[in-house]
Amino acid sequence: MIKVNLTQRIWLAFISLILLVGLSIAIVYPLSIKGTLTEETYRMIEQIQAQNINSPTDFNPPANQYEFIDAQNQSRAVSHFVYPESISQQYGSPPPNELYVEMVTNAVNQEPQRGRYEIQFGDATIFYVISQVKNPETNESGYLISYMFDEYRNSMVDRLWERLLYLLMLTSVLALLPAIWLKYYLQQPLTILGNHLDQIANRDWQEPLQLEGDEDFERLSTQFERMRSNLNSYDRAQKTFIQHTSHELKTPIMVIKSYAQSVKDGIMPKESLEQTMEVITEEANRMERRVIEMLYFTKLEQMKQNQLNRSNFAFGSLAYQIEERFRYQREDVTIHVVSPEVEINGDLDQLEVLLENLVENALRYADNNIWISAEPYTTGVTISVENDGEPIDDNEIKELFKPFYKGNKGKFGLGLAIVKQIAELHHGSPRVENTDKGVRFVITIPNETYEELVDTASKSKKRERKKEKKSD
Repeated sequence: MIKVNLTQRIWLAFISLILLVGLSIAIVYPLSIKGTLTEETYRMIEQIQAQNINSPTDFNPPANQYEFIDAQNQSRAVSHFVYPESISQQYGSPPPNELYVEMVTNAVNQEPQRGRYEIQFGDATIFYVISQVKNPETNESGYLISYMFDEYRNSMVDRLWERLLYLLMLTSVLALLPAIWLKYYLQQPLTILGNHLDQIANRDWQEPLQLEGDEDFERLSTQFERMRSNLNSYDRAQKTFIQHTSHELKTPIMVIKSYAQSVKDGIMPKESLEQTMEVITEEANRMERRVIEMLYFTKLEQMKQNQLNRSNFAFGSLAYQIEERFRYQREDVTIHVVSPEVEINGDLDQLEVLLENLVENALRYADNNIWISAEPYTTGVTISVENDGEPIDDNEIKELFKPFYKGNKGKFGLGLAIVKQIAELHHGSPRVENTDKGVRFVITIPNETYEELVDTASKSKKRERKKEKKSD
């Protein structure tokens, strides 16, 4: 398969269009123009014939066949003769005998009042019209035959065709100008876009792209900028992830390493070997928990909505498990489960992690109470976890769900980021708000699948369009 670039495709498109138009004209034009001029020739003959029937004039017949052929030079001359000649002597321009015989034969066999015919004579075509006439003096019937050579039609076709060819050639030349303009018009923005894509391929996405002028280019520029912005965000998040991971793992590794080296050297950092090993084990467990959370966060980023194992379950079946699991972590805090009968449609395992992280976060800040509840709305359920701790600063609220952001009592900075990921996998969203009691985290979980949401949105748009048409 031959590969062609954009410039070659533009040239091929324009040349193909010109050839197609030229070929169409070459086939259709002669046929249509000849048919039109043939009809015009017959009408001309009939018009002149009608005038001569009403006011006959003397005609001089050609003396011989050569004079008859010379009549072709008079392209618009109409000749007449009458059959039989006894009707009138005023019409006397009969053609050569072989033509005369055929014309008279057609006249005798003609049933309508008037008929149109054509006959070939050498390289020329003769058009003739036969009309029935009557001599008012003798009451004798006959036929007035008027004929004309096709020289007029052919000359008109040739002249029009010649002018059309000139016009087609001029149009073809002028049509190349838009092709040249289109080539350079497309080449510049595509070159700029290609250079930016090369930069992105080399992981350099700092320079913005702004294409102005055409609406399509502006839309392409906007889409490219959105992609560049997302890549920048992803790049910053990746660097932040690596930095925080290094920082989070550095401390326990350093503690384990120093304690292990001390034991090797016979020095006990703690009072006994058992206490020293407990510190090493605790730091190892801490490091393990951090690695597990980071792996889980990375896994959520790679998951898609269709990988969720959605099912219907009662909120209480999940909430009471979480309450029992965290009941003794702080004996001074009471966990209340509200509306356990509410039905939820979602991935049970993922929502368990979500609620677990929210309750664990609430335990760090609650004074005496935590409320976990579910409330249905039109197309889904809202899950909320509220504690009676101190309110959160408005500037801090915006940062809570970002990876590795830790509050004053935070641990790894991934718990709420995981909550956000799970909510978005369910096509939901998280939010934080200060209340009269303290702080509440609210998660919306739609009951519908992604396909159902798209279908619902599509139907809603159709209904809006119908209302607009009716209002118009």
